[in-house]
Amino acid sequence: MKIIFSTLFLVVFSVVSNAQNRLETAKKIATEKNELILLNFSGSDWCIPCIKLHKNIIETDDFKKLENDNIIVYINADFPRNKKNQLSLELKKENASLADQYNQKGMFPYTILLNSEGKILKTWEGLISGDALAFSKEIRDIKNNQKP
Repeated sequence: MKIIFSTLFLVVFSVVSNAQNRLETAKKIATEKNELILLNFSGSDWCIPCIKLHKNIIETDDFKKLENDNIIVYINADFPRNKKNQLSLELKKENASLADQYNQKGMFPYTILLNSEGKILKTWEGLISGDALAFSKEIRDIKNNQKP
């Protein structure tokens, strides 16, 4: 009986730990480099506002500068529908786990700024208003107002 219980515990633990791999890695990096975590939920091949958000903000140089300047660690939790765009089973599970934790209403796009401990600092529902420069400035301002 102990063997069955131990095996079951290890299986459950390994699924849970793998499901949070990117978030745990981001927390570790954010702690080491004093960065924030930006988590974006998107439907990259079916959600028009998500596609616009990525094109007009996330794929821009202004946004990439946030990563290069050690302001944020970026995580994209994508939920594509087209067969050709499907993610690995592990990544699907991880994204579902992130959604269970941070996006229980299933909003798309949904963007969350977290501290290094995973605490929510700010959320954006739907397409972010403004351009990449304004969005980047807002994130920098939040970071600059953080207590060390």
